[in-house]
Amino acid sequence: MPDTMLLLQMLIMLMIIGAFAGVLAGLLGVGGGIVLVPAFFYAFQTLGYDGPQLMQMCLATSLATIIVTSLRSVHSHNKKGAVDWTILRGWAPGIVIGAVLGMLLVSQLRSSTLQAIFGTLALVVGLYMGFGRAHWRLGDEMPKGPKRWAYSPAVGFLSVLMGIGGGSFGVPLMSLHNVPIHRAVATAAGFGLLIAVPSVIGFLFVDMTMPVPPLTVGAVNFVAFGIIIAMTLITAPWGVKLAHAMDPKPLKRVFAVFLVLVALNMLRKALGY
Repeated sequence: MPDTMLLLQMLIMLMIIGAFAGVLAGLLGVGGGIVLVPAFFYAFQTLGYDGPQLMQMCLATSLATIIVTSLRSVHSHNKKGAVDWTILRGWAPGIVIGAVLGMLLVSQLRSSTLQAIFGTLALVVGLYMGFGRAHWRLGDEMPKGPKRWAYSPAVGFLSVLMGIGGGSFGVPLMSLHNVPIHRAVATAAGFGLLIAVPSVIGFLFVDMTMPVPPLTVGAVNFVAFGIIIAMTLITAPWGVKLAHAMDPKPLKRVFAVFLVLVALNMLRKALGY
C-alpha cells in the first residue's frame, strides 16, 4: 500500500496545479498542457518519482487530460457554430500521423532529452505569445496540398513532444493564414482531440522501468488525470469570468514572461545545472 502521507501530499499538489491550469485556460485561452507538464515534473520529482522516464509520464498524463478538455471545448464551440469542420477534416489525417510518430519518439527518449525539447519549444511559444501580432500573415487561406501534408504532421508531432493540445501551434498557424481568432481557437480544440487520443492509447502500453505513482497505467497516471480534470472543471469558469471583467492582453504578456522563465529553467535542468 502506498504511504498515506505521500498520497495526501500528491492530492494537495495536484489540486493546486489543476486549479491554476483551469483559471489560466479560462482567462487566457491557453491550453492546460503547457502549464501541466512542468508542474507535473516538479510535483512528481518532489514526491520522489524521479528517473529517466519522468518526462514521459508528465507528457502522457497531460495529453490524457486534453482528451476530456478538448471534447468539452469542441462541444461548447460547436454549439456556437465556431468550429471549422472543413479545416478539421482536411488536417486530421496528418495530425494523427504526426501524433503517433511523436508518441513513438517520446517513448524512446530519456527525460533529460525531453526536458530540453520541451524547454526549447516552450521558449518559442512564449516568445510568440509575447511578441506576436494579430496582423501577421503567411497567407490568405489555410495551406493545401503538399504544404498541408508538411504542416499537419508537424502540428501533431511537436504537440506530443510538449504534451499539449492543438492551441499552442494550431491557433498561431491558423491566425497566420487569415482564420479569424475565435474560429481558430475553436478549431484548434479539435486538433487537441486528434493529437491526444492516438498518442495516449500508445502511451498506455509504454513499459515504465522507474518507480511510478499509484494507479499508473503505462506512462499515464490516473490519479493526476482525475484530480486535474475535476479541478479544471471547477476553476475554468472562474477564469472566463475574470477574462470578461478585465483586459486579458497584458496578462497574456505576463504569462508569456512566466512561460519563458519556465522554459529556461527546464533547459537549465536538462543541461545539468
